[in-house]
This record gives sequence, structure tokens and C-alpha cells, in this order.
Amino acid sequence: MNFEFTTPNRIIFGRGHFAEIGNIAQNFGKKALLVTGRQALKTSGKIEMLKEILAKNGIEFSHFIVSAEPEIKTVELAATKAREENCDLVIGIGGGSVLDLAKAVAGLLTNEGELLDYLEVIGRGQLLRKPAASFIAVPTTAGTGSEVTNNAVIKDPASQRKASFRSPHLLPRVALIDPELTYSLPPAITAQTGLDGLIHLIEAYTSKRSQPLTDLLCRDGISRIARSLSRAYKNGNDQEAREDMALASLEGGLALSNSGLGAVHGFAAVLGGSYPIPHGLACASLLPYVLEANVQALRAERATNPIFHRYEEIAEWLLGKPLKTGDETIEAGLRFIRELTNLFQIPLLAHFGVKPNDLPEIARKAAQASSMKANPITFFQEELVSILQKALG
Repeated sequence: MNFEFTTPNRIIFGRGHFAEIGNIAQNFGKKALLVTGRQALKTSGKIEMLKEILAKNGIEFSHFIVSAEPEIKTVELAATKAREENCDLVIGIGGGSVLDLAKAVAGLLTNEGELLDYLEVIGRGQLLRKPAASFIAVPTTAGTGSEVTNNAVIKDPASQRKASFRSPHLLPRVALIDPELTYSLPPAITAQTGLDGLIHLIEAYTSKRSQPLTDLLCRDGISRIARSLSRAYKNGNDQEAREDMALASLEGGLALSNSGLGAVHGFAAVLGGSYPIPHGLACASLLPYVLEANVQALRAERATNPIFHRYEEIAEWLLGKPLKTGDETIEAGLRFIRELTNLFQIPLLAHFGVKPNDLPEIARKAAQASSMKANPITFFQEELVSILQKALG
């Protein structure tokens, strides 16, 4: 047995820990690039609280606002600002887009070259030579897991793709997860990010690179999301449900960072680069159909491929119990997923402008995505197109 497990230097989890960020940050620098989203923290009053905390702890900051999923030019703009302002610390507080941009800036701040030098697939894929600037990650959504991953997903409009900037150096120095920061999330964002977190756990558990440590995280995280995502969607102030979702998101980030993902994210990387579809929605719209395709393909190999039985285990965790037979359990688990996407009114791909004639090219690009390599089944072109046709609507 051989595996590697990487984590941030320090993980802090629990309600109320946001107030500690000043004490934490003063250990890493004097001037921070503060990266946030446009609305969530402002409307909750947390952004003003944060500024007061930083000032009280003697930390100057320059504020950079992320208004959409990060693109190459946006990352370069933020990195230039951080250099010009002599920032020696990056603090990212927000959803996955905010944390990914902040993470990428931390890497560029201490290394020569441009972002395309380091991007996978669409760039030159070079390795970071020097440790990134100190980076503190504070998520305000529950699902992306970006606070504990070693990659930043960046959009390139020119190639109409998303690609990863990946390095062990990009792991945050501190991941601070305070479930209270998610209480004000709207139901739709709760659902989209929560389903993304569920997909992280399912794909990491069924990945060709799964390992014992991430298996433990996946089991706990899937069970937490199964019992709490609908509750958090219906009542954002359900403290227990929000805590479950925040912890499951953390577990999913650790799992995907160490065991990889699968076909859902392989497709989503292409769709998110070519169409106006948020990452969480792209993943959620594909989830039922990718799961069904994986199960169908693996069923013929059930006697020789142990991954098939992992789908039975996942279904048990979703349902809270096994049914009479393994096949019954799996089918009930698939129904559970379909019912969740129906409850959350997840639109199909046609809603975002995807057309039947687009599918072969999407499939061709998706086959090259890094996430596809860990999927338990290697799909042929026609199989990829078939999955897309079912998700098209």
C-alpha cells in the first residue's frame, strides 16, 4: 500500500473562530491582500468586522473584490496589485472563486513568470519553484473545499476551458472554517455548493486513486450531507445542519486534494469555460447521469472490480441503511440523488445554452481533463456524448 496525504499547515474549525483571524494573521505578515466577494460579507456586516480586527492587530491591507469566477486576466491583475502594494500575506474570505483567486495570487507573488506558465492542460504546466506567500483561507460557503486544496481553478475565455494551477506550495498556511459565516447563504447557493461538496466526496471515494485516509473522510462527509443539506436549504439558521455542511465541505476538500475526482468534474471544467454556468450547477446537473453511467459500466465487472461495491456503500450512507440487496440499495441511492436535484430545481444543460451539436466537442475536451483520469471507468467518446445527451434536457 502506497499513498501520500497533504493538508494545510493548520486547520481551525468551529463557530465563532472568525474573530481570531487578526491574531492568526499577525504571525504571517504586515500587509495583506484581502480578497473577498462583492456581496455576502458586506451584507452580513462581517467585512467591516474583519477590517476592524485587522487594524486592531496592526495589519494593513489592500482590498481586492472578486465578482465572478476567476479568469486569467483577473488573477494577473490581483497579483500585480499585491506586488505594487508590497503585500506579504494573502487573506481570502469567500466562496470557491474567491479562495481560488487568492490562492493563485499567493503562488504568483513569490514566483517569477505569468499564470499560464503554471496552468495545467491549457498552459505550460511548470512547477512552482518557491513557496507561495502566506495564505489564510476562510470559506463562506459549504461545498467547494477550496480552503484545504492545493489547486486553484482558473477560467480561460480564449480557450473556453477551466484549468488548474496546482502545487503543494499552494496549500494555505491556515484554513479557518467558521460555520456561522454560512448562515446568510441563500437557499440556491446552499444547494449548489452543497451538491458540489457531495460530488467531491463521492468521486474521491470511487476514484482510482482512493486511499484509506480519504475513505474515512468520505464516509463521514457523505453521511453528514445526506442528513443536513436539505435542512440547511430549508432553514439557513439551522446551526447543526450548517455545521455538518461546513465539516463535510472540509472533508471533501481534503479527499479530492489527495484522491482526485472523476467524470462529473471532467465535464464541468469544459462546460464552465464555454457556457455561463456556475461550477456547482454544472456538477449538479451532471451528477445523476454520470453516477448511472459509472454504475452501469461497473456492474458487468462487479466480481472483479471492487469499486462497484463502493457505490453500494455510498447508497447506504445516503439512505442511512442498506436495503435487501445490493442492487436495490444502489438504485435507491440513485433515486435519492435525483430527488435532491429535483428538490433544488437544478436546471439541465440546455438551460445554459448547450445545444445537441455542441456535445461531441464538449466530450472530446472533457476526455482530456485531469479529473477524468481518476474516474473509475474510462469512457469512450460515444459514452461521454450519451451522458451529455441525458443531462441536456
